[in-house]
Amino acid sequence: MFLTACNNSNPATTNSLSAATPIASQSANLSPSKAIGNFREYDLPQAKSGLMRPAIDHEGRIWFGEMNQNYLASFDPSTQMFQQIRPPRAAFGIMTVAIAPDDTVWFSEQYANYIGHYFPDTHQFQTYDLPILKTPDPSDNKNTLTLPSAPNDIAFDAHGNVWFAEMNADALGMLDIKTGQVKHYQLSPQKSIQALAPYGITIDPQGMVWFTEANTNKLGRLDPRTGAIRLYTLSGPNDPLMEVASDTHSMIWATTFNQTILLRFDPVKETFTPYHAPSSGHGEGGMYGLVIAPDGNIWLAATSENSIARFDVATQRFTSYQIPTQGSVPFGIVMAKDHTLWFTESSGNKIGMLQP
Repeated sequence: MFLTACNNSNPATTNSLSAATPIASQSANLSPSKAIGNFREYDLPQAKSGLMRPAIDHEGRIWFGEMNQNYLASFDPSTQMFQQIRPPRAAFGIMTVAIAPDDTVWFSEQYANYIGHYFPDTHQFQTYDLPILKTPDPSDNKNTLTLPSAPNDIAFDAHGNVWFAEMNADALGMLDIKTGQVKHYQLSPQKSIQALAPYGITIDPQGMVWFTEANTNKLGRLDPRTGAIRLYTLSGPNDPLMEVASDTHSMIWATTFNQTILLRFDPVKETFTPYHAPSSGHGEGGMYGLVIAPDGNIWLAATSENSIARFDVATQRFTSYQIPTQGSVPFGIVMAKDHTLWFTESSGNKIGMLQP
């Protein structure tokens, strides 16, 4: 474990599957605005850290994975110190970090193929291994590939159980924190590997599990009580759906990565509404991270625009806050108790802070 001061640079169950018919999209007319806000950016100790999705604990520490440096890391705003910890059997694959109510840290190690649990008070780790996959090599019929299940995004249900997307396994997993057992929910009628790429995951107020399939342009819902799965297809050209979140009214929000579009899905009406954010057309990617504020408005990491964006649900307008570091590639985003926004800069190699 390393502590480093930062440089502040202005820093197995088969489930029933119900496929829905494609949903007609609706549009919204928006007029953009720009704001300045108060930014600070904090340089990481090493270059090219490979910052992934952040999470924030009750003490205000920002936790995140460093895929290129093979660390589980945190940043303490009060001391401006980074803590970098090498997890057991780490394989440069910490994609997502999530903070439990007791301030312990859960994370997905995609390449080492486990769900990890870190206890900051004792500096101990517990790991939960996932199945290894075997599939024919598409380039050599005589060869068999061995792949990890590739856990990705994480969410907690009302019982504290850990739900996660398994990208390679085309499944969702649920880790029972009382027994340590993992239950898997296959997302297709016939088992597949690397066809669907389940990516983001969230749980709505009714306990339904929602997920995105990056390879299929679909939003999915899993009922944990029955194992039934329902899929909703976004009409139009394929646009990978990334992060997903549920608001207090059970509306589902998701980001798209090829375009700067924020999606809202109404589970009652079964309709998508796309909100087109301002776009210069110069950057790569679209939107990635999102967080729903206590007031119900949506904050986004507008990756291609190098900005943090706020979507006002009532007025259906975006406000853009330009990040000082050019080409920073904002990735994940979280909100502190005082409504400060914290985000990772994938190319900028920084932890960023925005006070709107």
